[in-house]
Amino acid sequence: MRIAVLYNAVPEGATLEDQDLLVQVDAVAAALRSLGHEPIPLACSLDLAAMRENLLRLEPAVVFNLVESLGEADSLVYLPHAVLDVLGLPYAGNHTEAMFLTTHKLLAKQWLRHAGLPTPAWIEDIIPEEPSCSSCPSWIIKGVWDQASRGMEDDAVVHGAAVDAIRARLRQRAARTGSPCFAEQFIEGREFNLSVLTGPHGPEALPPAEIDFSAFPPGKPRIVGHRAKWQADSFEYHNTPRHFDFVPAELPLLENLQSLARQCWALFGLRGWARVDFRVDTAGQPWILEVNANPCLSPDAGFAAALQQAGIPFEEAIRRILEEAVD
Repeated sequence: MRIAVLYNAVPEGATLEDQDLLVQVDAVAAALRSLGHEPIPLACSLDLAAMRENLLRLEPAVVFNLVESLGEADSLVYLPHAVLDVLGLPYAGNHTEAMFLTTHKLLAKQWLRHAGLPTPAWIEDIIPEEPSCSSCPSWIIKGVWDQASRGMEDDAVVHGAAVDAIRARLRQRAARTGSPCFAEQFIEGREFNLSVLTGPHGPEALPPAEIDFSAFPPGKPRIVGHRAKWQADSFEYHNTPRHFDFVPAELPLLENLQSLARQCWALFGLRGWARVDFRVDTAGQPWILEVNANPCLSPDAGFAAALQQAGIPFEEAIRRILEEAVD
């Protein structure tokens, strides 16, 4: 079966996180070949008409969609999905609506709250609503659309600031970056991520992974920032390992995280593969930080590690994702 592996074009001199997309393309293409298919990598750009023409020329039976941004803007990630919808081409990966809702972090949080799922309080500059925890001592500044922890380092965490001061800081960042942002209550505690894979009997929640911050010195915010993900010569990169080993007493917490991840899958109508990021506070209460509808499929990324922990070969995961797309 001819399969177009669609991805956003990576220019020369691109950042490490953008270059990592090419690793994903190679990994998925290799898995598809091992399954007996003919993968054809296809780069796309803001020229959606050209993308449409290339797809019509290739006539793929299905598209494996790995697009992470468009025109260097994460906020446009859903546009290729919409083109595929118009063409009526089946594609692996999440649908247009799910990509839009989950990539827009504030919309995702609003959906989570409306569904009664736990997500930290937040502050926006535009909407003058007091958060449910307006006296919270710590906040973390995030871009509404930013992926891959762009712009997130230690100085994103703000302690002891009043709501008005936080809003002023949001306005300053938005003016500097040209992108909207918000402040989320910073949950002191542990950080987990939980990958979910489509399965024959519904979504399969893979083993939870915890980020180990034990090497961080006192006072350093326990976050997985941009350096931790992408700067190989940084302290954070080498001291935020993930682990899957837990004592039996933590089984109820792990089962709760898996249940919440499956509820996120159902809420946003997810399919294929996804990841849910959590913080767990000192009382053991999980909080949903983000629902990632297009997590990295590189061999050294968290999703592949969760597959290995679950005993699921990478090729088997790709087979499941592909079969769901063509059903």
